[in-house]
Amino acid sequence: MGRTPLLRLTGVTRDLPPDVRVWAKLEGFNPGGSVKDRPALRMFQQGLETGELRQGKTVIDSTSGNTGIALAMMGSALGYPVHLVIPGNASLERRQIIEAYGAIAIESDPLEGSDGAIRHCREVIAANPDRYFKPDQYFNPANPLAHYETTGPEIWQQTEGKVTHFLAGIGTSGTVMGTGRFLKEKNPAVQVLAAEPDDSFHGLEGLKHMASSIVPGIYNELELDGKVPVSTEDAYDMVYRLGREEGLLVGQSSGGACWAALEIAKRLEHADIVTVFPDFGDKYLSTTLWAGWEELGPAVPAGG
Repeated sequence: MGRTPLLRLTGVTRDLPPDVRVWAKLEGFNPGGSVKDRPALRMFQQGLETGELRQGKTVIDSTSGNTGIALAMMGSALGYPVHLVIPGNASLERRQIIEAYGAIAIESDPLEGSDGAIRHCREVIAANPDRYFKPDQYFNPANPLAHYETTGPEIWQQTEGKVTHFLAGIGTSGTVMGTGRFLKEKNPAVQVLAAEPDDSFHGLEGLKHMASSIVPGIYNELELDGKVPVSTEDAYDMVYRLGREEGLLVGQSSGGACWAALEIAKRLEHADIVTVFPDFGDKYLSTTLWAGWEELGPAVPAGG
């Protein structure tokens, strides 16, 4: 787990100045298929170390999908039942993967998104509090700690300390908080930025519009150097471009992160910008993400 590749993007960045480089951390290469494997493992370890997670307990949490997959995978491997509260509009593929690991998916109101899942999870626990161990990804400091201990050091090593900007989407905020803290400690000049949906009604699964959402307890906006609003349409268009120009099939949160990174890159003359692609696109093939795909026509060869 971890030690994922850092890929320099060369297709979608072709119009940038030659000394501005954009890199993507490909978290889909984790065994559970996403960046959420990192905090899920750390929270599992914490639960075992403190004794809060022990035989007879059922692991439960609210999730938009990827953390749920990671928890389901680890519960299966370690012998703990896992129940996951997931919005009813989460992609079919992610629900199927969760169930393939033997976990139980509990659907919450699709119109309430991740906040609805958080509230419904609290109701389930309240009905039988002694039954459950909740990793509590939105409020557990072990979430950003996982990125402080792994994602940040990997990026620092892979860029040989040359990273100038780090940008990640905000879901639980663990990735941008933990990674940003590590990089700032190594070099206070590194700019730490967050990409978020530009509207409360958006189609970017896994990301939060903070002004209209339950704010995660691990999130501290004062630690950010800035935020970049991303529209659903721009994120989706970037997903299509990454497939055709980089050979990368990714999800909408990756498209949003890439679009935001390029917006930052356009303003610079010298930079090494690192962003995170949380997962690959195979978990979203049944969603509206691909509704506009066929309208693009055949891919145009480089230089063609």
